Amino acid sequence: MSLPRKTLMVIPILICALLASMVLAVAVGPTTIPLDTVLKTVLYKVIHAIAGPATIPLDTLLFTSANSQTIVWDVRLPRVIAAVLVGCALAVAGTTMQGLFRNPMADPYIIGTSSGGALGATLAIVLFSGTGRPVFAFVGAMAATFTVYFIARKGGKIPVETLLLSGVALATLLSAFLSFLMYTAGKSLHQIMFWLMGGFWNISWNDVIIVLPILAGCLVIYLFARDVNILSLGEEDATHLGVNVEQLKRILLALSSFLAGIAVSVAGSIGFIGLITPHVMRLIVGPDHRLLFPATALAGGTLLLWSDTLTRTFANDMPVGIITACFGAPFFIYLLRSRMKT
Repeated sequence: MSLPRKTLMVIPILICALLASMVLAVAVGPTTIPLDTVLKTVLYKVIHAIAGPATIPLDTLLFTSANSQTIVWDVRLPRVIAAVLVGCALAVAGTTMQGLFRNPMADPYIIGTSSGGALGATLAIVLFSGTGRPVFAFVGAMAATFTVYFIARKGGKIPVETLLLSGVALATLLSAFLSFLMYTAGKSLHQIMFWLMGGFWNISWNDVIIVLPILAGCLVIYLFARDVNILSLGEEDATHLGVNVEQLKRILLALSSFLAGIAVSVAGSIGFIGLITPHVMRLIVGPDHRLLFPATALAGGTLLLWSDTLTRTFANDMPVGIITACFGAPFFIYLLRSRMKT
C-alpha cells in the first residue's frame, strides 16, 4: 500500500525541525553561544576525530574563548543528544504499546514500565554505586511490563480499564519498594531523589554511549511496522493473515522495555512523552506505523529536547520530568474524558 506524498513530506520536515532544534538548544542557555561558534566547534571536533590532530588551533579557527568551546562540546552537546535519544525511546515505546494493545492509553509511564526501570536502576545505585544501572533498569522495566500484561489480559483481550488499573496498582507497589530503598539509601538518598524526578544535569559523552543502542532498538521495532498494522485489525484476523500474535507481543514488549529501561537509566522517570507524541502524530500522519514510528521518534526527541532546554534556560534547571508531567497529565485527563463520551 502506497503512502500519500503529502504525508511522506512530514518526515523530512520533522528531520529538519529536529536538527535545527539541536543547534539552537546547544546555543541557548544561561550563557548564549553564537550559532557560528556552535557549528564550527562541532565541525572542528568531528574533523579532529576523523583526521587526527588538526594543524590549525581551535582558538584560531573560532576566534572564541576556550570556555565557550567547552560549553558547546563537553556540556551542552552531550545533553542535547541524550535528550533527543531518550525522547525517541519513550515516544517509540509508547507508540509500540498503543499499537500492540490496540489501546490509546498505553504508555511506559502509565502502565508501570518506567516505574520498574526506576526500581531496577535505584537498586543498582544503592547496592552497586550505579554500576550496571542500564542492565538493572532494563530488567526492572521488562518485569513490570510483562506483569501488567498478564494481569490485564482477559480472554485474549486487554480492556482499557483493566490495563490502567493494573498499571496504577503495580506502580504503587513499586513506589513502595522505591520508598523503602530511599529510606535505607543513606548517602545515596539525594542522588536518587533528583534522579527519580527526571533530568539531564550531569550528562557526559559516556552517557551518550549508553543511550546509543536506542537507535538500534527503534530500528528493530520499525521492522515490525507491517505486523503492528495487521494486528490493528484484531488478533484473530492477524493470525489468519500469518502473524504469530503471541510471539509478536513478546518481542515488542521486550523491545519497548529495552527502550524504556535505557531511557530511565540515564534520565530518570520522565512521563507522558510516550502518551502525547503518538496521539499528535497519529492525527498528522495517520495510523500507518510505517510512518507513525519514525514520525513519533523525531517528534518525541524534539519535544523532550525543548522541554529540557526551557528548564535549564528559564527555570534554573528544574527537573524536566516536572515539565512533562505538567502538560502530560491534563492531556491524559482529556483522553479519559473523551473515551467516556464515546
